[in-house]
Amino acid sequence: DVKDPTAPKILGALKIPGFSDYLHPYDETHLIGFGKDTIEKKMNGNTEPTAFAMGMKLSLFDVTDVANPIEQFNVKIGDRGTDSEALHNHKALLFSKEKNLLAFPVTMSLVTGDKFDTYGYPKYGQFATQGMMVYNLDLQKGFTLKGMVTHLTNEDLLKSGANGGDWNKFVNRALYIGDTMYTLSNSIVKANGIADLAPQGAVELPVNALVNGVRMYK
Repeated sequence: DVKDPTAPKILGALKIPGFSDYLHPYDETHLIGFGKDTIEKKMNGNTEPTAFAMGMKLSLFDVTDVANPIEQFNVKIGDRGTDSEALHNHKALLFSKEKNLLAFPVTMSLVTGDKFDTYGYPKYGQFATQGMMVYNLDLQKGFTLKGMVTHLTNEDLLKSGANGGDWNKFVNRALYIGDTMYTLSNSIVKANGIADLAPQGAVELPVNALVNGVRMYK
C-alpha cells in the first residue's frame, strides 16, 4: 500500500522458489512475473542453506486477494546462466492480451550431463541459442510455448562458443503490425506470422550503419 509514499506497507506476501525481477500487468487481478528459478542447498557443512539462481522463470500471479496472492502458473526456461533483457528493461517485452501474444528475448544456456559439479554446486550452462521466445498466455492454460524466432543460422550456432555467438544477430526487440510480428537485431529485421511463426521475409542491415550509437537508414 503506497497511499502514503513515505510509509509504504506490505499488504500480502508469497513464499515460492525463485523470484521476479519484473512484474507486468496481465489484467486488473493478474501479474506476469519475469525472473529466475532458485534452489537451496546446504554447502560445506553450513546449517543454513545457500540459494542459487538457476534458469529463467515465468510466473502468472493471481492478486485478486491482495493479502493472499497465488502463483497460478509458472514455466522454467533453460539452465543456470540463461538470461533475458526483459529482466531489467521492460522495453524488451512484447505483450498483447488481445492477440494472446507474449514475446521476449532469451539467451539460452544449457547444461549437458550432471547439473552439479563434484562439490555439489550447480553448474552454469553453455550458450545454446538466442532469440525471441514466443508464448500464448491465458487464465485457463497458463503459458504455452509457440516457439523461438532466432536470427542465428545453423552455421552461426556451430561457430558459437560456450559464452555466446554473433552478438549482432542477437534479437533484442519485437513489435507487431496486424497479424505479423517483426523481430529486430543489429543486423536483421525479420517478419513472422503471429499465428504460427511462419517466416514471411527478412531484411539484412549493414552492421556498420551506426552513427554515434544511432542506426541510420537510407
